[in-house]
Amino acid sequence: MLVEQSSPDSQAARLLELLEEALVAHADRPAFTSLGRTLSYAELDRLSRSLAAWLRGLEGVRPGDRLAVQLPNLVQYPVVALAALRAGLVVVNLNPLCVPRELEHMLSDSGARVWVGYAPLVDEALVEVLDRCQIAHRLHTWPADLHAALSRWVIHGRVRLGLRNGSSLKGMTPLARALATAEAMTPSVTGRQSAAELAFLQYTGGTTGGTPRAAMLSQANMAANIRQTLLAFGDTLNPSGEHLVLPLPLYHIYANLLAWVMVASGGHCLLISNPRDLQALIAALRRNPWTAFAGLNTLFLALCEQQDFGLLDFSGLHLTISGGMPLAPQTAQLWRQITGCEISEGYGLTEASPVVTLNPPDAIELGTVGLPLPDTELRIVDSQDQELAAGQAGELLVKGPQVMAGYWQDPEKTAQTLQDGWLRTGDMAVRNERGYVSIVDRKKDMVVISGFNVYPRELEEVLNAHEGVRECAVLGIPAPQGGEMIRLCVVPESPTLEEAELRAFCRQQFSAYKQPAEIVFMDSLPRSPVGKLLRYRLRQPGPL
Repeated sequence: MLVEQSSPDSQAARLLELLEEALVAHADRPAFTSLGRTLSYAELDRLSRSLAAWLRGLEGVRPGDRLAVQLPNLVQYPVVALAALRAGLVVVNLNPLCVPRELEHMLSDSGARVWVGYAPLVDEALVEVLDRCQIAHRLHTWPADLHAALSRWVIHGRVRLGLRNGSSLKGMTPLARALATAEAMTPSVTGRQSAAELAFLQYTGGTTGGTPRAAMLSQANMAANIRQTLLAFGDTLNPSGEHLVLPLPLYHIYANLLAWVMVASGGHCLLISNPRDLQALIAALRRNPWTAFAGLNTLFLALCEQQDFGLLDFSGLHLTISGGMPLAPQTAQLWRQITGCEISEGYGLTEASPVVTLNPPDAIELGTVGLPLPDTELRIVDSQDQELAAGQAGELLVKGPQVMAGYWQDPEKTAQTLQDGWLRTGDMAVRNERGYVSIVDRKKDMVVISGFNVYPRELEEVLNAHEGVRECAVLGIPAPQGGEMIRLCVVPESPTLEEAELRAFCRQQFSAYKQPAEIVFMDSLPRSPVGKLLRYRLRQPGPL
């Protein structure tokens, strides 16, 4: 499907050509590893090309149709995604743990014709959703489908133990069977070639909030952001190939983009299927070479608190990337102390494919999200859209070749978010004299107290430094007399932490209008599967 796109329709602007060139250039190198199985670039090329031919043979499936991928971090993901692109299909990334309501919205909205999912999670409720959404072709895969026979038998034996979903899989095509059939087919030429064609529909609450909308990311958008990110890394990347640890899910745009950056540069991705299992993650780091790590604040902190993590060999680690949520300075300092590697924090959003800024690895300014990527323009504006000087906080606007074509089937929200080529991010930012950007907060999260702006992130960074606070969240809630007041939600580090101690600390650190009206102690803060704080859950009235 063609979308309006400002980028030129040249070979250099196409995601597919960029990736296919890398598959040939780095054929002998490892591309992706998960659960002990490594796919080389040559294998990725062969499997994805064969599966693309199989997909093109499906009844009723045409170039521009959508293929939904609902998989954890397995080597099957890049095979399926690349095959979809080669078949001329648009990839729709979905969380394997979507509840039926969320899944039904995204499948119906995208109009997906093909679905590829994770067999152990298929149940009757999911099948009912697929039926209601009229998904024509359904494929499932088990975690070790691409492993050697013995390894596959052992892993699948453990996974299948206790599962009762055999009947739910009836009528679905095993991915392993599709691949076996495809291997006997004659691969045909790649499908879509236009830079303006869609590559991904990526769902996000993003700048709009509320019901997830799909950002339309074109071949040109993704190719541009890959090249911009590579330029921002400069000479940091090893030309013989990085070994990047990716514990974040590939269905999330942050990890997804980094995976394709690695492919384009001949790198190797170590995929972690369950980053919540910290001991398994540490064991994977112990068994595999790794030179780079991509994560977010909560994961960095959790790893640093594991004694076994500190015993690993960090001599090869020279690049750590943070995104997806704010990086606490205390976490960055702890990571450097343990690993010897600084964290390069960046900033992005789904609507920008996603990377907008990045701290140059050789010139990191802690507490900032770095400098704009090449060919990326930024404006920081006030409520009247007047540009602000360095040091002044306002809404961040972005323009560049990575900015989406718009929201899928939502011209009204597209017009609100894209204005004269500028993407309104909804984030409040400030730029220092050297051009480094700091994200102050989400515009919608800003709290107004008696006409004064309060930025939750500022308060949270100070409160997280308190020795009795493990983590916290600050948000605005309606005040009885009208307007807003501050609610502080705290996960204590120590059970002896008392409200009076916190209030005294706040009086020392913050002006009167920044004092919390409510302090709520919690066992944990609600977060999304990729670790983002779910503030709306904390705004709900009544006990938390």
